[in-house]
Amino acid sequence: MKKIAFCFITLLCGCFVQAQYISSVSTPDSSQAIISDMGLPQVQFASQISPADLKAHLSILASDEYEGRGTGEPGNEKAAEYIKNHFMSLGLKPNPSLDNGYYQAIQFNYESWNDFTLNVNGQKYRNLWDFLAFQDKNSDMDSVNIDKVVFLGYGIDDEKYSDYKRKNVKGKTILIYDGEPMSKEGTSRITGTSSPSEWSTNRDKKLEAAAKNGVKTVFIISNDIKGMLAENRRSLLGAKVTLGELEKRPTYPNNIYISTTIAEALMGAKKEKIIKARDRITEKGKSRKVSIKTDIALDMDKNTSSLKGNNVLGFIEGTDKKDEIIVLSAHFDHLGKKGESIYNGADDNGSGTTAVLEIAETFASALKAGHKPRRSVLFLLVTGEEKGLLGSAYYAEKPIYALGNTMVDINVDMVGRVDAKYSDNPNYIYVIGSDRLSTDLHKINERVNQKYTQLTMDYTYNSEQDPNRYYYRSDHYNFAKNGVPAIFFFNGTHVDYHMTSDTVDKINFDKMSKVTQHIFHLAWELANQEEKIVVDGVVKD
Repeated sequence: MKKIAFCFITLLCGCFVQAQYISSVSTPDSSQAIISDMGLPQVQFASQISPADLKAHLSILASDEYEGRGTGEPGNEKAAEYIKNHFMSLGLKPNPSLDNGYYQAIQFNYESWNDFTLNVNGQKYRNLWDFLAFQDKNSDMDSVNIDKVVFLGYGIDDEKYSDYKRKNVKGKTILIYDGEPMSKEGTSRITGTSSPSEWSTNRDKKLEAAAKNGVKTVFIISNDIKGMLAENRRSLLGAKVTLGELEKRPTYPNNIYISTTIAEALMGAKKEKIIKARDRITEKGKSRKVSIKTDIALDMDKNTSSLKGNNVLGFIEGTDKKDEIIVLSAHFDHLGKKGESIYNGADDNGSGTTAVLEIAETFASALKAGHKPRRSVLFLLVTGEEKGLLGSAYYAEKPIYALGNTMVDINVDMVGRVDAKYSDNPNYIYVIGSDRLSTDLHKINERVNQKYTQLTMDYTYNSEQDPNRYYYRSDHYNFAKNGVPAIFFFNGTHVDYHMTSDTVDKINFDKMSKVTQHIFHLAWELANQEEKIVVDGVVKD
């Protein structure tokens, strides 16, 4: 309501600003009959998607036996096995690079601080107030005492400027500034312009340089500890969750970002000398090290644990356009079991998982009847979404089928309920992302809906101003941020969202069936149309 009023006022003022993405509600023309000709294969096979079949799948996946499908937990493994067996029964093609042909194995790592303390010259400082460190960039370090620190400018080792040149800091602790040296004229010593280099924008570069030069510990002076905390609040306050095998990632010296208050305490009587060394860098672009005697007590006691999970993939190879891929995705994990309480996740996202399973069955039926899609279709059920879109992030990082060949991702996350806005009209679905990267995709979705299902298409949550930021909160985003057009179907939230009360008995299977039929029609259209959809949007963070 507020947004509509604002737009009206700006129009009156003659200073209209065009909305970046559609955020209105699209109501189909009900005076036009829905196409129901059973002679059309897409109509014939879409009619096989029924409330009863959807309920059969969901009643298993969201049962107590599956214990909420928490990533790394037995219920999640059962769900993966159920999905795999369904794909096998349909004759979906396994991939020889995958575990048993259907599993893409993933390792999830959880890293948190048990104890992280820093004392300088007898003064104790506060973690996440005076200093911070990223769990995944540090190793476990038992209590150590440091009596000498070397100030080393900005910790840069570059052809155009180096703090390490002709300096031996192997096995030592260094103190450096964040950022990079700028001349008096405000130009970077690295880029030669006012724009910063990677030494400012990529924090890992300084850690890589320190590791290369044998540094043991790095203290990095930051002017914005609070800002860094705000930007990384979830991982710094809890556990940092990362993907992949720990032993395969780079090992850095232990590194701590410290406030200027701690920096001054570290410098002590050498403060003026260090300031002169810093000024010399600004004036002449030449670095000078300064040795500092100090008394530091540091303890970085880290807890690390790992979980393993699987994305599950089923594949139907196309005909003349088989190298182009249509992806239908949904996450099958939920919150799992906490004590004796089971978070069944019937709507979130047993409903989306079930929809994809049913669409896979429908394509398989068409295939057996001789109706093979022109493009290949990948049914991608991912885990780890509730941990931060991790399963889809892993697939996007290590795709089994090249993202460059992926024409579109159709993502299904919560399609079995009716929210408060549509309590008297379940014949709707929220659509997110359809026009963000491809206006073609948006138009095709609208056209397919008008012809076959005539749902109300609500684009409210597609707005860039949507405070919920749903566009960034489901698995399609890991395709979209890599330039693959994506469309996300969603029924909105409800009082049972992320509660133990999200159970099968509250699912509206008639509504879910119609939404699933629409998604099938969209996938069928995209898989069989002559032209690829045009990518005419820009990837945005």
